[in-house]
Amino acid sequence: MLRWLCFLLVLVMVGAPPVIAEKKNGYEFQSDDVQALQDDDFSNPGMLWVDEGRTLFDQAPAAEVKSCRNCHKQVEGIANRYPKINSRLGKLVSLTEQVQICRETYQGQPPIEYESRPALALTAYVANQSKGLPLLKPEGKALEAAVKQGKDYYYARKGQLNLSCAQCHEDNSGRYLRGDLISQGRSNGYPIYRLEWESLGSVHRRFRACDIGVRAEPFEPGSEVYTSLELYLRDRSATLPMTAPAVRR
Repeated sequence: MLRWLCFLLVLVMVGAPPVIAEKKNGYEFQSDDVQALQDDDFSNPGMLWVDEGRTLFDQAPAAEVKSCRNCHKQVEGIANRYPKINSRLGKLVSLTEQVQICRETYQGQPPIEYESRPALALTAYVANQSKGLPLLKPEGKALEAAVKQGKDYYYARKGQLNLSCAQCHEDNSGRYLRGDLISQGRSNGYPIYRLEWESLGSVHRRFRACDIGVRAEPFEPGSEVYTSLELYLRDRSATLPMTAPAVRR
């Protein structure tokens, strides 16, 4: 609670909020030591999940079952298009949810938790294969409603502190919240390794942490609300290069 009270004091004490003139990666808001961790694949702890994900992707999970690699020869240029509409199900899905769907539908495997190590590892591996490619802007009639739903949630005040995502990541981007420099809230680095978590995590985990921080009722990872919010972040982060797995404080 003290953390957020300090944030409110910052809002009161500082003058007019800065204007976002250009899109910036979350990387640019990190200290030199955190940037160095992300830059070096041998030091980046998120690469442990990428390596594990590569193994899971290449190996069949059971006898007489095809591996992910059997179906997906080309992995580059997939992650920067998610969330997207799954045409078979007719609904918006994140990359992690698509991993779950493929495992259950085509490999006959039991469901895995959204934030489980296998789910994060597979997501991190696929996301890493698109590293350097631009996050693509959502286009088409089918995505319009979902983008709007995500945008509405982004700008809605919520919780006991009555704060929206935009109040941090637009109105106060570039200011300090105690020791942290507030970023623009871009999504091109996920899944990320967060030093605070000592683990890799999805952008939905970050959404939950923010909602809990403003004393709002959080949604579950993989929920429609969070997937729509992720899609809106893809829209507002479009053209930035994929950097997964990014490292953050």
